[in-house]
Amino acid sequence: MAYTTINKSTDYFNTVLYTGTEPSNKAVTGVGFKPDFTWIKQRSGTEGHYLADIIRGSTYVIRSNESAVENNRGSNGIQSFDSDGFTAGGGDDINSSGGTFASWNWLAGGSQGSSNTDGSINTTYTSVNTTAGFSISSYTGTGSNATVGHGLGVAPKVILIKVLNEGSSWGVYHDSIGNGKYLRLNSTTEGTTSSSYWNSTSPTSSVFSLGSEGNVNQSAKNFISYAFAEKTGYSKFGSYTGNGNADGTFVYTGFKPSFLMVKRTDTADTWIMYDNKRIGYNPNNYFLQANSTAAESSSDRFDLLSNGFKPRYDWTPINASGGTYIYMAFGQSIVGSNNIPATAR
Repeated sequence: MAYTTINKSTDYFNTVLYTGTEPSNKAVTGVGFKPDFTWIKQRSGTEGHYLADIIRGSTYVIRSNESAVENNRGSNGIQSFDSDGFTAGGGDDINSSGGTFASWNWLAGGSQGSSNTDGSINTTYTSVNTTAGFSISSYTGTGSNATVGHGLGVAPKVILIKVLNEGSSWGVYHDSIGNGKYLRLNSTTEGTTSSSYWNSTSPTSSVFSLGSEGNVNQSAKNFISYAFAEKTGYSKFGSYTGNGNADGTFVYTGFKPSFLMVKRTDTADTWIMYDNKRIGYNPNNYFLQANSTAAESSSDRFDLLSNGFKPRYDWTPINASGGTYIYMAFGQSIVGSNNIPATAR
């Protein structure tokens, strides 16, 4: 049974849904903490994803669905990170009048943090939460093999990296495909072999490694990284093999997933995003796509269970026969150290 030191997962991650009020700013509450990383997608329309964090500032957006440079949205961006959520400005991508939105919110260190000097590249800022296994770091690339400190104290299983002042793709490290391959968050591309992304070196408890690839380490360019380490009963980053059957492979996480992102890695396919707030019963879990501006789809795809998840459809992005998949999951433990059980859905 998966016991955890994180008795309330919503102290560190929470999904909040809301409806836009443009031209008025929208105070989005109910997060439960002041977020350090907020990811927003319009559900009802085809606006791009909006990713903001405490280090870059709430008005500065990068998008998981594109390779464009960072953009300061000003009055159209997130105006502030607040004690119980955030305030959305006038942009259609976060606050169109009557539009419906999903926001996914993570807690890092509660501030920009300070420079981390563990790697050969000193970070400008690293905001870290060792309890929840999440850190945000900004750094300047060198163009040569290097290491960057993440501050987690344990090796991260997933790292998302985006260059800010260059129109280049995301670089994604996932432990399940190893240090010799990479993925692109803004692309359907399969796991691709290259030593120039991670220098064929797995992350350690103090640093992650970079090769000379410009998408993660271009000389004199600015980068942001989001690093995630597993925490029992709260987060899990693994893989599974599809069976092409409506009674799909059961994937054990040890907790009740409240957020799930899945990507096929043996061939090109889309990034699928689920949470437990949109509809919230099985198998009608609506999905969005991290690499796409597409509106939310209501097709049945997954059961989110008390201790894992199961595909319920023979759809290639999640359950092709013999297909290989990686996932990121966050949620609530079956039983915490406070002995309070999570309920099945």
